[in-house]
Amino acid sequence: MEKTRIYADSLTAVPSPAPLPTDEPNPSTPTPTSAAPTTAAPTSSRRRLLRHLGEMALAMVAGMLLLGGLWDAAGTALGLAGPLRRPEVAALVMATNMTVGMAVVMRYRAHRWRAVGEMAAAMYVPFLLLLVPFRAGLIDADALLLGGHLLMIPAMVLVAVRHRREAPAPVRRHRVVVALAHRWPTGLAVLMTVELWVDPRVFSPWTMLVLPGGYLVIGVARRTLRRRRVLATQLGGLAVWVALTLVAVTVGGRAAAWLVALGWLAHAGWDLVDHRTAKVVPRGYAEWCGVFDAALAGTMILAILTTNT
Repeated sequence: MEKTRIYADSLTAVPSPAPLPTDEPNPSTPTPTSAAPTTAAPTSSRRRLLRHLGEMALAMVAGMLLLGGLWDAAGTALGLAGPLRRPEVAALVMATNMTVGMAVVMRYRAHRWRAVGEMAAAMYVPFLLLLVPFRAGLIDADALLLGGHLLMIPAMVLVAVRHRREAPAPVRRHRVVVALAHRWPTGLAVLMTVELWVDPRVFSPWTMLVLPGGYLVIGVARRTLRRRRVLATQLGGLAVWVALTLVAVTVGGRAAAWLVALGWLAHAGWDLVDHRTAKVVPRGYAEWCGVFDAALAGTMILAILTTNT
């Protein structure tokens, strides 16, 4: 009976070619023992290792940037801003932020908990080791933070190399997790604006020039401004926000604050339109920009309503 081979991408049964019956083996047909060695597998393994390390580095930076604001907001609300600024506490908080970002990415990439735990140890152990000479007065706060980051790099590489051939863990992602992963631009924008809800303030009118400028820069890079109508629309938006900026700078005071807040809020609507059409920027960027602009506008409106100036 003829064997069949199942392809996962199409789920189509395709008959495998069977060799013709012969009285003697075909000398030209290579055997498994005579196959020439190839470097494809080591190269692929090395590429996966470098990609994994790059993802970990980005996840750690994202954890520090996004969770740092949450720590500041919680410290201000609970009256713990002073203790959180102590070097040894700040070092462990930083390690925690990096570990959270790293663990989220590793688990989503189906790494096993053991590998996640060892990578978390690579975040904490360097700082814990340096706390001893720091408390003894042998090194200062800068050496503590810098040394912890420098020791963290070989520790991360060691863990990544140790688990480079590990099979992915069976991960069953809940529908909520999948939905949040698809909406990561929204989550990123919300995390980036958490601190501003605790300490709202009005931005300078000149910041509104970033709004149309980002679209023009990305449009040039992606070559999505070649059509005259699209280019004319973006240049028209640039003219509107430049005019709004100049008016806000001219009038000053509370009126300028309202113009800035409404300018950011109006650009959130611009983002919504481009998210639907995807004519200039990627939809992920439009989603992030829309939520970020709306959140900043909300915090500025809150600042205006809670101050008398």
